[in-house]
Amino acid sequence: MQRRQLLAWGAAALAAHPSVFAQGKYPQRPITLVVPTAPGGSTDFTARLIAEPLSRALGQPVVVDNKPGASGNIGNQFVARSKADGYTLLLSYSGYHVGNPHLFKQAGWDPIKDFAPVAMMTRAPQVIAARPNLPANNLKELIAYAKANPGKLNYASSGNGSIQHIAGELFKQLTGTFITHIPYKGSGPAVQDLMGGQVDLFITTPAGVVSQVQGGKLKALGVTSKQRLASLPNVPTAAESGLAGYELDSWFALYAPAGTPPEIVQQLNTEVNRILSTPEVRKKADESGTAVETMTPAQFAAFTQKELAYWGKVIQQAKISAE
Repeated sequence: MQRRQLLAWGAAALAAHPSVFAQGKYPQRPITLVVPTAPGGSTDFTARLIAEPLSRALGQPVVVDNKPGASGNIGNQFVARSKADGYTLLLSYSGYHVGNPHLFKQAGWDPIKDFAPVAMMTRAPQVIAARPNLPANNLKELIAYAKANPGKLNYASSGNGSIQHIAGELFKQLTGTFITHIPYKGSGPAVQDLMGGQVDLFITTPAGVVSQVQGGKLKALGVTSKQRLASLPNVPTAAESGLAGYELDSWFALYAPAGTPPEIVQQLNTEVNRILSTPEVRKKADESGTAVETMTPAQFAAFTQKELAYWGKVIQQAKISAE
């Protein structure tokens, strides 16, 4: 009888205070890092930049899972609907995370309500890259050629509403040119077709094209940063080429599903910030043309809100729609 009473008491205690018998320290199994683009682009590069060192730090595999499609909405929606336990994370791209909400009436996810900001990671300007045989070797020649051949040129993007799409439309507005937009399911496929000559231009972050430019497989006509890039020192800025005001950058960051325990968010933030501060990772980022940037979860949450408002204005002024 006494044993039955003890068992009953134990069951009642477990129901009332589940934390007493809670699982051990996070994480206890592999973590999935969802990338909403195809392999090979800047978002994928950033995910793989952090995946291996994060695996070592946490003592569990961090598996990169590419889920491209619908301009990032497939991957974002998948994470938004995942269990908020820290085992499914999103490597987010700014063009999708703060651009899509203004471009799609029903993206299937909300950038604020559905995600817990974990850590800012990298920021990068855009490189105006061209197929190797394009009859233009700088921005001035590109603008002149586009004006002389309206509608003949096209440019790739990683999807409708991406920063590349916005960058292309702003370029057309600032230069008074007409260039056809061709959306892809990620930067990787776009770069492959650019090298193959299937598309003429691709305005994207350096990580996706630096090695191809350095190897002579692509041409870089300009960069959208205030200063020249260390990885492409001979490529002038848009301002140097006479295109003042054409300054755009992208950022890549880590989010978890909304409701993820704050202690898990903080643990991930601490580890990611530590990894980003290591010389090895900083060197890889610098060589790709991206800059490491760290924030606390609170700072990153405020940053997300600010960027959401900013890109809403840019998209509205550019009259861009993904539908």
